Amino acid sequence: MKFTVKEIANSIGAEFFGDPLIKVSSVAEPKLASELDIALAINPKYLDDLKDTSAKCALLTKGSDWTEYDLSAAIVVSRPRYAMSTISSLLDGGKNYRPGIHPSSIIDPSAEIGKNVLISEMVVISSNVTIGDNSIIGPQCYIGSNSILGNSCFLREGVKIGSDTIIGDRFIAQPSAIVGADGFSFVTEKSSAVEEMRADLSKSPVDGNDNQIWHRIHSLAGVIIGSDVEIGANTCIDRGTVKPTSIGDGVKADNLTQIGHNVQIGNNTLICAQVGIAGSVTIGNNVVLGGQSGISDNIFVGDNVITGGATKVLSNIPAGRVMLGYPAMKMETQLEVYRNQRKLPRLVKDLAKIKKAVFK
Repeated sequence: MKFTVKEIANSIGAEFFGDPLIKVSSVAEPKLASELDIALAINPKYLDDLKDTSAKCALLTKGSDWTEYDLSAAIVVSRPRYAMSTISSLLDGGKNYRPGIHPSSIIDPSAEIGKNVLISEMVVISSNVTIGDNSIIGPQCYIGSNSILGNSCFLREGVKIGSDTIIGDRFIAQPSAIVGADGFSFVTEKSSAVEEMRADLSKSPVDGNDNQIWHRIHSLAGVIIGSDVEIGANTCIDRGTVKPTSIGDGVKADNLTQIGHNVQIGNNTLICAQVGIAGSVTIGNNVVLGGQSGISDNIFVGDNVITGGATKVLSNIPAGRVMLGYPAMKMETQLEVYRNQRKLPRLVKDLAKIKKAVFK
């Protein structure tokens, strides 16, 4: 689908210059852009490439002079990445799934399918499932019994939704995401070595003769997910033990994230790739968990907390903290520790010199 420069500029509330009727259908870096692309020159390092671009229109930041280049039009924005969220949505042609309900899909007669729902090849929809209007269910997806999907949900290829899952509107799940797997919860008949160690971290190494059998604690509750939530490819959200795992509105989880059983996550939290959240954790609103962060079980993370990449959280974090390192510390403390660690080789040498002088 093609849009004019004027239509795109109006959709993002931006200024435009030059010919408003030029039509484009995609975006590209200036060197790769064709006449049907908007050349992205929102980073100064790409401005010189506009001299050789085939594009007629460019997206520029405020302060750039579009007349310096052989362009017929320009769209000028003050916050380029935010503008790209609307432009990319406008120009996204979708995944070209066939409309309607594919004959290879299996839909239980008790399921309620809303209006204008697309169901692709080899989809399985179980009993008492409800799917809202304008939703898209991609190829090879599975939706378990008694689950509810809101309006305009989008499940990409191979997504699995377990039973007793309730999901709000405009949910997006990337390929092979899994919602509603059983939680990882096991117990021994008598107190195990790991329980004793956790109770008193000062103890000596545990006895190596603890040969007890692990018994499963079954996951009896489901998952509740709010509206405008997106989860990445191969992300897993476990169902609850006796109360549902809960994900608030506007939460975004990247690829390969693990959200354990009974976890409660507030609104508008951002979870980057390879984050692991252990069972029964409570996370507040507007939290950002950097890639490979790990959150230990049964603790809480307050509102507006930020963890840097690979941070390991072993205890509660009050609201508003920025945390780094393993174990997690306040950012300024962790940076001070890191600076002091870098000094250690020199300090060891200096200490050796002092010991030698004292000995003499």
